[in-house]
Amino acid sequence: MDMASGDKRQKGGQSGDRKGDAARAERLRVALRENLKRRKAQAKGRSTGGTPHDSAEFVPDKSKG
Repeated sequence: MDMASGDKRQKGGQSGDRKGDAARAERLRVALRENLKRRKAQAKGRSTGGTPHDSAEFVPDKSKG
């Protein structure tokens, strides 16, 4: 096989019929589903007017109180 023809499956980014593609696709589906659940929970927490969350966990300066 020469470089010009190459294996196009490696460049395509889509699943082919290689071993493990179905398992990888399932792992990705599960990870995306969990991520969506987390994001929905975060959005719900923000919209309910709860205490604001600072992801950097900054603490107010207590010496100026």
